Amino acid sequence: MEDKIIKAAMEILIHAGDARLANNEALIAIANQNFDKIDEKMEMAQAEIMAAHHIHTDIIQKDSAGEGKMEYSLLFSHAEDTLMTVSSEINITKQLIKIFKSYEKRISALEEFVGKINIRENE
Repeated sequence: MEDKIIKAAMEILIHAGDARLANNEALIAIANQNFDKIDEKMEMAQAEIMAAHHIHTDIIQKDSAGEGKMEYSLLFSHAEDTLMTVSSEINITKQLIKIFKSYEKRISALEEFVGKINIRENE
């Protein structure tokens, strides 16, 4: 069982790391107002974090069903911590995306309104 735990922990860390990378790229896209890239990066982050969650859930379910005794593993604990931290980062990024898209929509509407006023003044 120990080899399975180590393998699962490494897979969780790899997927969570890839999710963090995609999430960070989405944050950079937010900062650059590249709204097309944000959705692409968040889809990648979500797919990777879900892959990590599936591996984690599988290990927990097998342990709960008594399919092998799972001993404490510092590596697995680290993988769980990373998984949960990256999940939280993704959730925060999702909220930031909503906020920034909302602001972008409001600013665009305001710019359009001001542009119409300027056209009328120049007529």
